[in-house]
Amino acid sequence: MPPALSRRIGRAKPSAIMQVAEKAKQLKAEGRDIISFSIGVPNFLPGPHVYEAARAALDKDSGQYGSNRGADALLDAFLKHIEQIGLSGYTRANCATGIGAKHVLYNICDAILDEGDGFAFPTPYWTSYLDIAEILNADIQLLPCPPEQDYKLTPAQLDAALAKKPKLFLFNNPSNPTGMVYGKEEIAALADVLAKYPDTWILTDDIYNRMVFDGIGYHNFLHFRPELRDRLIFMDSLSKTYGMPGWRVGFMVGPESIAKAITTLNSNHITNIPEIVTAAAVAALTGPQDVPTQKNAEFQAKRDQVLAALAAIPGVVCPKPQGAFYAFPDISVAFGKSHDGRKIDNDFDFCNALLESKGVACVPGSAFGEPRALRISYTCPTPQLAPGLQRFQEFFAELK
Repeated sequence: MPPALSRRIGRAKPSAIMQVAEKAKQLKAEGRDIISFSIGVPNFLPGPHVYEAARAALDKDSGQYGSNRGADALLDAFLKHIEQIGLSGYTRANCATGIGAKHVLYNICDAILDEGDGFAFPTPYWTSYLDIAEILNADIQLLPCPPEQDYKLTPAQLDAALAKKPKLFLFNNPSNPTGMVYGKEEIAALADVLAKYPDTWILTDDIYNRMVFDGIGYHNFLHFRPELRDRLIFMDSLSKTYGMPGWRVGFMVGPESIAKAITTLNSNHITNIPEIVTAAAVAALTGPQDVPTQKNAEFQAKRDQVLAALAAIPGVVCPKPQGAFYAFPDISVAFGKSHDGRKIDNDFDFCNALLESKGVACVPGSAFGEPRALRISYTCPTPQLAPGLQRFQEFFAELK
C-alpha cells in the first residue's frame, strides 16, 4: 500500500459538470440520441484571423520560455480590451495571465487566502468557487440568493456578510449558472456597501461581460466607487466571448501586489502561456469582433426560445437571465412525483430520469448550491435546441 496523500487533496472533488458531460458522452457513444444542455462551452469557433495568427506564430516559433506575467503584446491587447468596458488607467504591472480563468481564479485565491480565512460568495455559485475554497480550507460563507429574489444578492445581505470581515468577497456578473445580470443601480448599491469594509478583497469574476442582453449593459463596482481600486481584482477570459475554451487563456487586472503574486505563482506552476496560444489570443482581442457580436445576438434569441418553453410548463419558475448562455429554472414542482415508475425526490433524480428517458443532459442545481433548480446551457447546435426543449416539456407532461 502506498503512503498517504495530503489532507488537502482529500478535500478536492471532481467537477460535477464534467461528470454529467461524461455520462452524456458515454450514452452517445452507446448509440443513444443525446441532446446536451450540460457543459458551458460556447460551441462556436473564433474568426479565421485567430487561426492565421496561430499559424504565423508557428512558422516563426522561437522555442523559448516566455514571460511569467504574459507577453507584452498580450497584456497590451487585454488592457485595450477592458478599456472598452470602462476599466482604464491600468498598466502591464497590474495584469497577469493564466492557463484559463479557472487557473487565474485558483492562483488569486491561493495568493489571498490562508487556511481558515473567510471567503464569501453568493449562492448559486459556479462549482469551482466552492471546490477551490474547500481545497484551500477557507472559512466558506455562502450568501443564499434564491429564485424568490431572482438569484441576486441584496445590499443588506452583503452588508451582513462583510460585517463578519471575510478576507475575500467573490462576485460573478453575468452569473454562471443563472445567467442573471446586475443592472446599473444594483451594482451601484452593492458598491456603496463594499466601500464601507476596507479590509476585504473584492474579486469580480466577470468573464461573460461581453455576453449581455436586452441593452442592460455591463457594470463594475469601480464605475461607481473608484476608491475600491486598491483592493478589487477583475477576471476575464477568452473562452466564452471568443469561442476559445480549449485555448486556455485567462486574465486578471488589479493592484500591483496581487498581479505580482500571480506572476510569481506562474513562475512555479506554468512558466508561461505558449507562444502560439499568445498569438491567437492577441488576434482575438485586437482583430475583427464580428463573430462574438453575432454570437451574442444568437444567444439572446436562444434565451428567448428557452424562456418561452419553460413558461409553458406549469409550476416551473425561471427568473429571466440577461447574459451568458444559461437558464436556471426552479423545477421543484416535479419533486415527489414519478416518471415511468421512477421516483423523483430531488434534482439529481430529476436529471438522471431526464437523461435516461429523454436523452437530455442538464446539470443538477445542487452542483451550484441550489437544489431546487437545474442548469440549462443553451449553446447546443441551433437545430437541437427546439427538440431538446420539446423533450423537456414532454418529460414534465408525463410526470405522475
